[in-house]
Amino acid sequence: MYALKNKVQLIGNLGNAPEVKTLESGKKMARFSIATNESYRNAKGEKITETQWHNLIAWGKVAELAEKYLTKGKEVMIEGKLVNKNYTDKAGVKKYITEVQVNELLLLGDK
Repeated sequence: MYALKNKVQLIGNLGNAPEVKTLESGKKMARFSIATNESYRNAKGEKITETQWHNLIAWGKVAELAEKYLTKGKEVMIEGKLVNKNYTDKAGVKKYITEVQVNELLLLGDK
C-alpha cells in the first residue's frame, strides 16, 4: 500500500519535444508537458472537452528515452509521483510549482 501514497498515471499528448539537459555529473534531465482531455455533455446536451496541461520531469534512463523517442503530439502514458517546489522570483513574489516526476514511460499510438 505504501507505493500508492503518491502515484500518478496519465495518458496524453506531448505539447512539444522534451527539453533535455545533461548535468555536470553526466546525468540527463528532461522536461516536457502533456495534455489530457476529458469530455462530457453539459445541461444543454452539448459536448464539452476540457484540456489539462501537466508539467513533467524525467531523470536518467527515462530522460534518455524521452530524448530519443518523444516528439510533439506523440501519445504517451506516464507513471510517476507529484513533486511540489517553490521559489522566489525577481520581484520577490513566492511562486509554487507542481510537476510529475516520471518513473515509467510508455509510447502509445502508431509506431
